[in-house]
Amino acid sequence: MEKKVIAAGHICLDITPVFPGKKIRSLGEFLTPGKLLNVEAADVHTGGSVANTGLAMKLFGADVTLMGKVGKDAFGDMICSLLEEYGAAQGMIRSEGETTSYSVVLAIPGIDRIFLHHPGANHTFRAEDIPQKRLEEAALFHFGYPPLMRSMYENNGAELVKLMKRAKECGAATSLDFAAIDPDSQAGEADWKEILKQVIPYVDILVPSVEELCFMLDRERFESWQQRGAGGDITGILDMEKDVKPLADQCMELGAKILLIKCGAPGIYYQTADRETLLKAGQKIELDPEVWADQRGFEKSYVPDQVLSGTGAGDTCIGAFLTALLKGRSLKRSVQLAAAAGASCVAAYDALSGLKSFEELEQRIEAGWKKN
Repeated sequence: MEKKVIAAGHICLDITPVFPGKKIRSLGEFLTPGKLLNVEAADVHTGGSVANTGLAMKLFGADVTLMGKVGKDAFGDMICSLLEEYGAAQGMIRSEGETTSYSVVLAIPGIDRIFLHHPGANHTFRAEDIPQKRLEEAALFHFGYPPLMRSMYENNGAELVKLMKRAKECGAATSLDFAAIDPDSQAGEADWKEILKQVIPYVDILVPSVEELCFMLDRERFESWQQRGAGGDITGILDMEKDVKPLADQCMELGAKILLIKCGAPGIYYQTADRETLLKAGQKIELDPEVWADQRGFEKSYVPDQVLSGTGAGDTCIGAFLTALLKGRSLKRSVQLAAAAGASCVAAYDALSGLKSFEELEQRIEAGWKKN
């Protein structure tokens, strides 16, 4: 029987104006006060972890139920209509009197994405929004973007801990992803190191980006990265040994079992715990601890056919990894498929249009798909 998955957490409507023209070297030469910028038609699609990771898993062949919270408004109607195209709107929560989250994504050629984001109903998402029966049926519970959900980071993440603990008690394996944190927001003031300390013991698969993880665990190191990056893409200046591995080791010390750190264009760092620790992962995913234990490495990214937008690349990368794990692929092949999905994703403006089937991705991998 197919293993059931819940993809829950943050969902929004992404509105992405398409910018024509050549790559831009700096934002200042492009966005200046009083300047009129001609853009092409906007790409409008679902965004956030629920839609990006959940629908990616569905496209890769997993049995997924999507659970996010939206308002009973026009944007909420649009999200549910878009999800219905995939037969995936049934688990959505429509909340009276709340607004639906949306993002305006500025994917300017040559510049890392800029997000103008309204959290909306995501802020009131709580553990009780997930039906008990659904949790009991699930082999895997994936939750994404707590930094964009006030109820999940206030009170040192008590609600997030409650949710992940509840999923574990139902026998599901748990997976947790994050999002970029605005340092000047309420989320930026939260004690993320303490939140991670509290929640990681209830997380089987931890899948943050390197920037998110560093911001949460070592703010001083993160600020030094920003200085070194001089306004550019931070991942391009990182050293795996000096910058990434120390963060990974902290996660493992806090109780992480399977760790994937998304490092942008360079690739993916991965690390797994020892056999005894892996035995504590949800049994329903049927993970073989003898095969998965005590591994670490770095998987370089594949060269994409073209780069239109990085929107959703990290989410679909995780969707591929989780689906591959559920389908019994090895750790190495699961990470390869994650990297391949990320390379496919950036070839389109939205998170899903560029994705290929596992069969197609594995054929390209076996044929010697060039790496960065």
